[in-house]
Amino acid sequence: MTKETAQRRAIRRAFERSGRPLAPAEVLHSAREECPSLGLATVYRNLRLLVEEEWLALVALPGTSPRYERAGKPHHHHFLCRSCDQAFDIAACTDAFHSLVPSGFRIEDHDITLFGLCSRCARAA
Repeated sequence: MTKETAQRRAIRRAFERSGRPLAPAEVLHSAREECPSLGLATVYRNLRLLVEEEWLALVALPGTSPRYERAGKPHHHHFLCRSCDQAFDIAACTDAFHSLVPSGFRIEDHDITLFGLCSRCARAA
């Protein structure tokens, strides 16, 4: 395990406060509340280390740069707001899509991303 620095603590707390996947720029913005001198290179370095330590997990959403979220969450999917570009967890998962699979096919894995407007952006629209 690597040394726990003030920067790394601020980055960890950014994820604990958000409760949703964050892009590196979002991490920087949030963590700077605690550590004003934090730079983007330090954020990227710590994100890589926190993924290696399995404290964070990489979230790959179609058409976007990687985001990160707390590791160890149960199976879930994501919602991406097309207006503010924030990602949110969708806690539920349905088996209804199994009926869409062609006869004789077997699903081994799946990943679903819903796109639209988050509640804040929908109110503003």
